[in-house]
Amino acid sequence: MDILYLLIPLSVVLVLFILGAFGWAIYRGQFEDVDREGQRILEHD
Repeated sequence: MDILYLLIPLSVVLVLFILGAFGWAIYRGQFEDVDREGQRILEHD
């Protein structure tokens, strides 16, 4: 039972970190043009 006092705050911190990283990626425009990036790989320079 004592381990829950450690695991619950750690899981909350992990979820906040993941949400923060996802929000940062959205803010920086990582998901703006995913179709173009998929086509860019297939194009020959």
